[in-house]
Amino acid sequence: MTQAQLVKLLTPEAFMRLEQKSAIKHEYVNGHIFAMGGASRRHNLIAAALLASLQNHLEGKDCRAYMSDMKLQVKTLDTERYYYPDLMVSCDPSPPSDYFEDKPCLLVEILSASTEARDRLDKLTSYMTLPSLREYVLISQDKVAVDVYRRVDGNWMLNSY
Repeated sequence: MTQAQLVKLLTPEAFMRLEQKSAIKHEYVNGHIFAMGGASRRHNLIAAALLASLQNHLEGKDCRAYMSDMKLQVKTLDTERYYYPDLMVSCDPSPPSDYFEDKPCLLVEILSASTEARDRLDKLTSYMTLPSLREYVLISQDKVAVDVYRRVDGNWMLNSY
């Protein structure tokens, strides 16, 4: 008979300490960490073009746009997660940390074959719990396709382009 192995879960604080020293990025979901893979050239070009456009749009406003290196904390009564959205905008006047945001108004994920299911299911469900979030945008890097989830009167509406 095999013996069950004990899995030691990381606390959010231990994750933050680990992540500040790590050469690679990890996402954190309730004590478990997941290494992040590298992005394709097309992914980076889409993200860079969108970031430039967002920064121009936000000029003169009290909002910040981030590209993939700023963590997002999603915390509910029974879960705590840290993700690295491909793009994030927050207008929160007092962010909780120099290392993460928790009140984004816009989140963008650029889809790849290895991330699409997680972006459309796990992250979508998690992101929709954020009261500050107004839009979640999914951009395909392999075809001309964009899905925009927009909060309208407290309900989420999907527009596909």
